[in-house]
Amino acid sequence: MILAIFGLLLGLAIGFLLPIGIPSGLSIYLSVGILSALDSIFGGVRSTLENTFDNMLFLSGFITNTLLGLFLAFVGNRLGIPLYYSAVFVFGTRLFQNFSKIRRYIINR
Repeated sequence: MILAIFGLLLGLAIGFLLPIGIPSGLSIYLSVGILSALDSIFGGVRSTLENTFDNMLFLSGFITNTLLGLFLAFVGNRLGIPLYYSAVFVFGTRLFQNFSKIRRYIINR
């Protein structure tokens, strides 16, 4: 747990201190990637609280969700259709559902 918090703080410090610019053409991919990562993280937290966490399931979901979201964004970009909206909608919905389940679990505890 301490290692995870240290990694989070280190990542935040590096992100705030280094002036890294993202080209506008890649911002769609970055947003879908971050949203899919947050979806997987909140799902992992929820399953940890419910004592059903499986490391392999978490890692495979993290990777496949990210790749699927990026694939939709890429194909949509090539076709000129904003398919990344579907990934944003699904990952956003799941993110809020997982957050509400985490909140309910903590309040009922």
